[in-house]
Amino acid sequence: MPRYAVPVLTCILALAFLGAGAAHAAKLEVGPDAPFWIRLATDALLYAHIGGGAIGLVSGVAAIATRKGRPLHRLAGQIFFVSMFITYLIGAGVAPFLEEGQRPNFVAGILALYLLVTALLTVRQRGPVRVNWRHYTGLATALGITLMGVGFMYMGANSPSGTVDGSPPQAFILFIVAGSFAAFGELNVILRQALSYTARISRHLWRMCFSMFIASGSLFLGQPQVFPEGFSQTAWPFLLAFAPLIALIVWQGLLRLRGGRLRAA
Repeated sequence: MPRYAVPVLTCILALAFLGAGAAHAAKLEVGPDAPFWIRLATDALLYAHIGGGAIGLVSGVAAIATRKGRPLHRLAGQIFFVSMFITYLIGAGVAPFLEEGQRPNFVAGILALYLLVTALLTVRQRGPVRVNWRHYTGLATALGITLMGVGFMYMGANSPSGTVDGSPPQAFILFIVAGSFAAFGELNVILRQALSYTARISRHLWRMCFSMFIASGSLFLGQPQVFPEGFSQTAWPFLLAFAPLIALIVWQGLLRLRGGRLRAA
C-alpha cells in the first residue's frame, strides 16, 4: 500500500464527514425548545456516528491492505472494530426514533453489528469449537435478518409507493443473501463443532468485508450529496462502495491458493 494512500483517504473522508454532518442534521435533530443537554447529546451522537464511520473506513482499508496477522494489521483491525461498532450501534439505536421511516436502516445496522462482532469472535477462536449461547444467538439473529428481508420485499411489492421507507424491494436481497449465508455458517459450526484454520479465516474475512461493505455503500451510494457533483456522476462511488467485496474475493482466492495461509499483504 503506498505511504500516501492513508493520508489521502483520511482527507477525503474528513471532508465527507464534515459534509455529512450538515446533510444529516435535519434527520437527527431536536426542536429549538429542547433542553441544551438534549441538543448536545444529539449532536454528539450525530458526529460520533459519522466520525466513527470515517475512521472505520480508513482503518478498514489499512487492515485489508497490510500483511495479515502482523501488528499493523491487528492494530488497524482493532481500530476498525471499535469505530464501526460505535457507528453501527448509534445507527441501529437511533433509527427507530427518527421521524422518517428507518426500518430498513435499523435492520441494516443490526446486520452490520452482527457480522462485525462474529468476525472478531471467529478470528479469536483457537482450538476446538465450544458451542455455546453465542452461536445460537448468532443463528437466531441471522435467521431473523433473513426473514426481515423476505418480509420487507413482500411489503414493498404490495405497497402503493412500491417501497418500504423509501427502499425498493430489490434492496432487501442484501438481507436475504447475507442473512442466509450467515445462518448456514452458524448452523455448520453448531453441527460440526469445529472450524479448520482455512474455514476460520474465510469466515472472518467475509464477515468483516461484508460489514465494511454496508458502511462503504451507505456513504458512497447512500450520501451522494456530500461529494462534489462531478464525483457522483463518475464510476468512483460504485467502485469505492464495492471495494470491500472486491477485496473479499481477492483474499479468499489467495487464502486457497496459499494453502490456507495469508502471509503477504
